[in-house]
Amino acid sequence: MSETIDRKQTTFERRSLSDTELLSIHEQLLRPRLIEEKMLSMLRQGRISKWFSGIGQEAVAVGTALAMKPEEWILPMHRNLGTFTTRGVPMARLFSQFQGRMNGFSKGRERSFHFGTREHRICGMISHLGPQLGVADGIALAHKLRKEQHCTLVFTGDGATSEGDFHESVNTAAVWDLPVIIVVENNGYGLSTPSNEQFRCRYISDKGLGYGMETRVVAGNNILDVVHTLREVAESIRRRPRPVLVECMTFRMRGHEEASGTKYVPQELFTEWEKKDPVVNYERWLLEIGVLDEAAMNEVRKRIKAEIADAVEVAFGEPPVVPDTAAEIRDVYSNNTPIVVPPTGGTKDMRFIEAVSDGLRESMRRHPQLVLMGQDIAEYGGAFKVTDGFVAEFGKDRVRNTPLCESAILGTGLGLSIAGMKSMVEMQFADFVSEGITQITNNLAKAHWRWGQNADVVVRMPTGAGAGAGPFHSQSNEAWFFKTPGLKIVYPAFPNDAKGLLCAALEDPDPVMYFEHKMLYRSLTGPVHEGFFTLPIGVANRLREGTDISIITYGMGVHWALEALNEDPTLSADLIDLRSLLPWDKEAVLESVRRTGKVIVLHEDTLTGGIGGEIAATIAEECFEVLDAPVVRVGSLDTPVPFAVELEQNFLPKARFKQALARLKAY
Repeated sequence: MSETIDRKQTTFERRSLSDTELLSIHEQLLRPRLIEEKMLSMLRQGRISKWFSGIGQEAVAVGTALAMKPEEWILPMHRNLGTFTTRGVPMARLFSQFQGRMNGFSKGRERSFHFGTREHRICGMISHLGPQLGVADGIALAHKLRKEQHCTLVFTGDGATSEGDFHESVNTAAVWDLPVIIVVENNGYGLSTPSNEQFRCRYISDKGLGYGMETRVVAGNNILDVVHTLREVAESIRRRPRPVLVECMTFRMRGHEEASGTKYVPQELFTEWEKKDPVVNYERWLLEIGVLDEAAMNEVRKRIKAEIADAVEVAFGEPPVVPDTAAEIRDVYSNNTPIVVPPTGGTKDMRFIEAVSDGLRESMRRHPQLVLMGQDIAEYGGAFKVTDGFVAEFGKDRVRNTPLCESAILGTGLGLSIAGMKSMVEMQFADFVSEGITQITNNLAKAHWRWGQNADVVVRMPTGAGAGAGPFHSQSNEAWFFKTPGLKIVYPAFPNDAKGLLCAALEDPDPVMYFEHKMLYRSLTGPVHEGFFTLPIGVANRLREGTDISIITYGMGVHWALEALNEDPTLSADLIDLRSLLPWDKEAVLESVRRTGKVIVLHEDTLTGGIGGEIAATIAEECFEVLDAPVVRVGSLDTPVPFAVELEQNFLPKARFKQALARLKAY
């Protein structure tokens, strides 16, 4: 195959393409090359600081973009400048983006190609590379669910095919027959590491075969081979949805980025691939067949260079970004106002788990575009039976069993949001979310701030200890996400709150981490409003009002606190159930502390690095003058969660909390 592909790199077939189409392709191919040359010139002059060059790979980006319909999404990478130019992104805005100007697509918050534009159906990448594939799965899933004859195209590099996200996402695409084209740019190197140190298979396309999908190998430096192949693949997928992996054999003629250089690449490779230059060879062929002449070729170069020069002057003439702190904070979320839908029905006693299930069911009825995804959540009903019976009412399209691939499915959630849908992703246990930490903290959380794309995704997290389940099924890991701007975190302690906050989370257009304590599922019953309603995210609830001490807690800590107060009726305490952790209700906490002068912060999470530390620090900063005692924190031991019941009870803070409460009362 390698000899055939090698011959095709410089052998062009016009097929049914008209002269006009051939010339249009030439201009599209030439534009990114001339922009690249300008960028490298400015880099040498010190006018720009960094650049990821795609010289030598233009045919892949341009050819694939030409194969896709304007309304179909493309998810590019660092060296896909041709995607942006072929999609008609205004050149001046591109240079504004490269220079970090306000007229760019990310308001100066991102560099080079780390941005997206809904107008041009281009999804912004993150540096982790692999997670783009899961997002593409989500967009493709939306097309399939809505029976649209569209496909999605996602780029990845040869190095990124070693990442877990690649394997998770390719497998998911194959299992679900998603209409997605996975384009692997095989340029022989992952930064400086050659392919023979990355994988043992001869072609990356062999990996696709392993997942049961069709594959193609394309001469990536031959613009017409890319165009013909990708158009055939795209049209076939539109008619019969399924994934196809297309490996484009090409070569990077510059470094990974300009600062890295190219000394690690043998010179003979440059000599060999220079003969396969996609621009030079295509121009030579057009001249040979008489479609293009020297005068016309020089004229189009002159015109494009003039466009580039004008765009550069526009971008460099723009003032530097003026920081606006309020805008920076505001743009972290797409929605900064709590969503309140008051209850209209009566109440009914429900167990905690029934309230969670009821909130999910009401939201599914309210939002036909809401999709549930998770391991074993369909016919089996999930590990805790929260979605038991959902398939019968909503069908398997909307209640989807997933492969064991947390990261790909979280990325799929973002892709569904990009396509205008909603999703809920269930972690079988909160502990397993570590497999998807990149998608949550770097993709979902940052998308709106980076390029104005919200992530309408709720991640359900069955959490907490008490069942003797050991260190990997019992962790309280809400603090992992507490420091990540762009996420919202809720953690209800009662059935009515569980339903109202889950409905609010599913109503909210931003990503919400929804924690539900497993030990409350079937042990706690209470009145729950019927029908759809929401409780505002970010608003705490005062459960007890007192004058001696403020107790600030959430989740299982609320019940430990209630038990302690019931055991000591002489203690007059304010009990604040935070309910929401990000944002947390600072005003409610500070108001309480100002009245009582003493405060204890309790959580099930380990003491060090827990959310209580942030709350305690805020109290110390803003209430120092009114405090009558040191701020007290109580949490679990700084160890993993042990298995033996006796060790687990010693690990948990319940007994230590009662002791600390007595000491604080007597202070």
